[in-house]
Amino acid sequence: MSLTILVVDDMADVRLSANFLLSSQHYNVLEADSVLQAIEVIKQDKVDLILLDMNYSSDTTSGQEGIDFLTKLAKLDITIPVIAMTGWSSIDLAVKAMQQGAADFIEKPWDNQRLLQIIKQQIQVTDLKKQNRRLRQHQHQQIEHKESLVWQSKAMSTLMADIKRIAKTDATILLTGENGTGKSSIATYIHQLSSRQQQSFVTVNMGAIPESLFESELFGHKKGAFTDAKETRVGRFEMANEGTLFLDEIANIPLAQQAKLLRVLESNEYEMVGSSITERANIRLISASNANFDNLIKDEKFRADLFYRLNTIEIHIPSLRERVEDILPLAHHFVEKHALRYGKTGLLLADDVADKLKSYDWPGNIRELSHVMERAVLFADENVISAQSLVIKKPINNASNEAFPFMTLEEAEQKLLLQALQKTAGLTAEAAELLGISKSAIYRRMEKYDIKN
Repeated sequence: MSLTILVVDDMADVRLSANFLLSSQHYNVLEADSVLQAIEVIKQDKVDLILLDMNYSSDTTSGQEGIDFLTKLAKLDITIPVIAMTGWSSIDLAVKAMQQGAADFIEKPWDNQRLLQIIKQQIQVTDLKKQNRRLRQHQHQQIEHKESLVWQSKAMSTLMADIKRIAKTDATILLTGENGTGKSSIATYIHQLSSRQQQSFVTVNMGAIPESLFESELFGHKKGAFTDAKETRVGRFEMANEGTLFLDEIANIPLAQQAKLLRVLESNEYEMVGSSITERANIRLISASNANFDNLIKDEKFRADLFYRLNTIEIHIPSLRERVEDILPLAHHFVEKHALRYGKTGLLLADDVADKLKSYDWPGNIRELSHVMERAVLFADENVISAQSLVIKKPINNASNEAFPFMTLEEAEQKLLLQALQKTAGLTAEAAELLGISKSAIYRRMEKYDIKN
């Protein structure tokens, strides 16, 4: 897509000359004959760079109109690079323009090659600034290999073979499966195998976004767009541009906001809150949910057209009880992982552990197994972790005949959270209602126990 340069000059022949040169280099050129007209153009069109004449017919020497224009851009929080131009050789004016925010300076009549070189340099600098801004807002979302990518079962081997074939395409993917099956890990793995692996992988928990901040989170906002918008914020679509956007808990999007998401998925276009300029998003979309979409669509809680846009390819992640062969390898993996974290080396699993682990149905899936092994590592007094030291529920076939096991309040709270989420198919708002707590309270507890859908 060609970049757009706005030429601001009150002389038609200068604008024509600049237009001819820049168009020959495949730039899209817009023109304005005054700084007032330039402001209107910027508000209506996406501009990547401005060539600004500093002197106009009302004042051909001081450059004050050009300085006022640069000041106006700063007040509007518009960060478009500006190359100042003047027909008068004035070092003082050049310095003043740079102090007011101009990126560079060139005298008229300009040397064509010099002007093109300055433009190219400023565009490269702007691109680097955008990348740095994305990285600063994205530092907490570093890509790492996840624990669910440990498998020996036939079910997972077949699934991973399919994923490797699909990952290299840009097809939109919907991941389904129970809580704790590793959907976010699979999404990361797909990105790592894709052609976009060198670009950003951005994760959004859709259930945790307040409805009032939906557009701001996804599309960004301009400074002053609303009361608390104290600075311009990059939205998740811009952060993920050229990379992968992972929308977790996709079924939790309020119905009123679903049309806004559908629009950007259909057109790849959106506007930042507080801006009328249309931006474009080039992203690979992966979403995940453990909800029953047939029921949600039937109950008019989820748009059918959005669902069809999301599930070009649907991948179901099997539960841990459907991949029993993976339980022991995962247990060994978690022991190594948590032992390293807590500085306990040389821990081993006793022979009797396998039967106990495999006899349990693991309603919390991989996440629950990780918590069980973490506790075993923490409380291990010797180098061997025995079945007796594992704090888990009784085997499913004996559960109805056993008394409720003793546990700490935190363990009970965590268990209730997992059960509520399982009972409501991962719909966080409904799980909160079931537990008699607020939506914000359930998210605080999910964060506390590292529970993700």
